[in-house]
Amino acid sequence: MDVSQRYNHNLDKLEISLIRQFDQSISGIPGMLRMTLGEPDFPTPQHVKEAAKRAIDEDKSYYTGMAGLLELRQAAANFVKEKYNLTYDPESEILTTIGATEAISASLAAILEPGDSVLFPGPGFPIYEALTKMYGGDFIELDTSKTDFVLSPEALEEAIIAQGDKLKVVVLNSPANPTGVVYTREQIKALAAVIRKYPIYVISDEVYSEITYTEEGHVSIGEYLPEQTIVINGLSKSHAMTGWRLGFIFANKILCAQLVKSHQYLVTSATTITQYAALEALTNGKDDALPMRDEYRKRRDVIATALTELGFDVVSPDGAFYIWAKIPGEAGKDSYAFLEKLAHEKAVALIPGIAFGPYGEGYLRISYAASMAVIQEAMKRLKEFMTSND
Repeated sequence: MDVSQRYNHNLDKLEISLIRQFDQSISGIPGMLRMTLGEPDFPTPQHVKEAAKRAIDEDKSYYTGMAGLLELRQAAANFVKEKYNLTYDPESEILTTIGATEAISASLAAILEPGDSVLFPGPGFPIYEALTKMYGGDFIELDTSKTDFVLSPEALEEAIIAQGDKLKVVVLNSPANPTGVVYTREQIKALAAVIRKYPIYVISDEVYSEITYTEEGHVSIGEYLPEQTIVINGLSKSHAMTGWRLGFIFANKILCAQLVKSHQYLVTSATTITQYAALEALTNGKDDALPMRDEYRKRRDVIATALTELGFDVVSPDGAFYIWAKIPGEAGKDSYAFLEKLAHEKAVALIPGIAFGPYGEGYLRISYAASMAVIQEAMKRLKEFMTSND
C-alpha cells in the first residue's frame, strides 16, 4: 500500500532554510572562515555551568510543571521588569520554552487557524514564514528595503486594512536578524498606536534584546501594548546558551492559558537541568551579556569600516551581531552566486541576502559572532576577492 502522499501537504510549501543549505554546501571547503550562523563564539558563563552541574548532582532530573519552574518564571519577570519595563505575573503570564524557536512555534500554533494571515516586515529570519505555512496560514511579507529596513506605521496600517478579518498576527523582530536594525522608542510607539486600533496580536521576537549598541537600548512594544503583545525571548544570545535551548513567552493571562496547551502538546516542558541553569543566569548573571556586547561592538566596527572601504553600503547595525550590507555593482543581482564564488575562491563563508526572502536579494549578512582574528583575515580575503573581480 502506497502511503507516500499521506502527510501534511502544507510541508510542500516549505524548503530547508537557504541559510542552512548554503552553510552546508560550502562546509567542506578547506580552510573555510565561516561567518554564517548566529551562534555566539563565547562560552556559557562558568557560574551558569556550575548551576547545571549542581542540578545534576542533586537529581533535579524530573519533569517540572508545563510552564516551567515558578522560581525561574519569577526571575524572568524580574529580569524583564528591570531591563525593559515589562510587567508580567510569573504564575499566569510566563511560559518557559525550549528556546525562542519553540516559543514562536507554540505561539503561532495557538493563534492561527487555516486561512488566517500573518504580516511580517521583510527581509527577515525564515522561521516565521515556514511556521505560518505549516500551520495553514498565509504569510504576507512587507518590503522594508525602501525605509531603512524599518516597518513604517503607514505601511503597516495599509497592510492591516488590506488583510481585513483574515489578519491575526503582526511579527516584529528588534534587534533584527538579519539587518541589525533596532527600533527606537518613537518607532515602537508609532507601531503600537496603529496595532491598538485592530483586534490582532503582535509577536515581538526580542531574543537579541541584550545586544544593543544605542544609548537608548532595547525598547519592547510590550511596554505600550501589553494586552496584544506576545513577547518572545531567551538565553541563547544573551548568555551564549544556544545548545541549552531555553526561551520564554510573555503574554496576557487569557492568551497564556491557551499558549500553555500548544506548548504542552509540543514538548511537555523545558529541560529541567537547563531551567536551573537559566535561574542562575537570570539572577546572578543579569549582566553577563555586557562584556560580550562590548566585544561584538569592536568586531562590528572593524567589519563595517572594511566593507565601506570596499564599496558596500552598510545598514546601520545597532543591535544583534550581524552586518547587513548591499553588494556593490552587478554582483548584487545574484547574492547566492556572488557568495558561492567568494567561498570557493577565498574560503570565506557569508550568507546571501536572498536567504532572508525576496527583499533581501542584493545584500549579504555577516555574523560577527567570530573571533577578531577570523574577522580580520576574512576582510583581507574579501578585499582580495573584490579587487580580483573588478
